[in-house]
Order: sequence, then C-alpha cells, then structure tokens
Amino acid sequence: MEDNKPWGIEVNAFCLLFHLSQLTSIIIPFAGIILPIVMWATNKDEFPIVDAHARNLFNWSLSLLLYLIISIPLIFIVIGVISIYTLFVLNIVFVIMAAVKANKGILWKYPLSIHFVKQKLPA
Repeated sequence: MEDNKPWGIEVNAFCLLFHLSQLTSIIIPFAGIILPIVMWATNKDEFPIVDAHARNLFNWSLSLLLYLIISIPLIFIVIGVISIYTLFVLNIVFVIMAAVKANKGILWKYPLSIHFVKQKLPA
C-alpha cells in the first residue's frame, strides 16, 4: 500500500465512506451491499480498523435485514408499516452517526445491532 492508505484515502476518511456506502442502495439497488463488501475485502488484511468497521456495519446490516423480515408480515396489522418506516429512518441516522464517528477515528457500535459476526478489535 502506498503511504499506508486504503485506495489512496486517509484511513478515517475511508471508514467514513465505508459507512456511507451503505446508503447507496437508496439510489442504486444492491450497491449498499456490494460496495461495502468490495471496500472491506480489498483492505481488511492491511488495515485492522477497516476490518473492525466492516464487521460492525455487517452486524447492523444483518440485524436490519432480520428486523425487516419480521416487519413484513406485520404490515397486515399496520404495525409493520410503522416499523419499516422507523427502520428506514434509523438506518439513515445510524449510518450517518457511525460515519461521523469513523471520521474522528472512533469505532461506534450501532444500537440495536445483533452480533452475528464476531468483532475483532484493531491493534
């Protein structure tokens, strides 16, 4: 790696973009899944902090998917519509909060996140 920067970007800025990349699905379907995976896969070995942020984001993404799957059948009793809307707003808020913290060099854990992927703390 040249100058020890992922993709030529400062590590904190890369982690900020990593979290914000999840929001690309709003514009391009599935981009919010593919882009973070590519960003993580190309930098996880050289940058432990990127790996830690990726595991954190993937735990939130899987948790969000689970909450959405649970909410879909609840649409028939109206609470599903409310929960899906709430999850949409929470996802945007949480991703922005994580991105801001990442830019400051802080690994922020998403609230309501279930730990599916074991978290490794950076050295």
